[in-house]
Amino acid sequence: MLARWQLPAAGGACGLAWACGLRGFMAQVAGPGSAVTWSGTFGWILLPGTVLGVLLGWSEYLRRTNERRPRWLIFSPLLLAAVLLPGLANPSQFLADGIGGGALAVPLFGMAGGYALAGTGRRWARIACTAVALLPIPGWLIATLAQNSTIGPREVWVTAYFWSLMAVLSFASSIPHRLPAATALAVASS
Repeated sequence: MLARWQLPAAGGACGLAWACGLRGFMAQVAGPGSAVTWSGTFGWILLPGTVLGVLLGWSEYLRRTNERRPRWLIFSPLLLAAVLLPGLANPSQFLADGIGGGALAVPLFGMAGGYALAGTGRRWARIACTAVALLPIPGWLIATLAQNSTIGPREVWVTAYFWSLMAVLSFASSIPHRLPAATALAVASS
């Protein structure tokens, strides 16, 4: 039996690793102008990613032990939009430089993918969420083609980087939606 802290700690480590990957991806997209700062990188990217991982790890612990999971855990990926909080002080700059669009899109695509992958809920809602979660695939291709006249190995690598980050976020975001372990076992054996 796992200790109560083990899955949240593992989730935190995974969340930190994912957030580091996201920051690396962002550096590739921004190019040489990308700057690593204490507040921007650590406060608004790595910390929310780590906390998200802890919450999803805790959700998995509660699922495995058949304890009640707080409903708000399904919204925990929105922590990744924390970078928007400083912009609330200056609404004219709220969505400037593409930060807001990406900061909102990444968690929303992840949440949609998580709902679709969990296999619970209404079928039509899972189909709609699947369509939303898959939007980054053609969207990133279109954006890449619009910016580059030729597609080389670097562009393909950055595309794979983005798609894999979104897939991992979707799988992780499915945890709060999954059936409790005892229920899943009963369904599987029937």
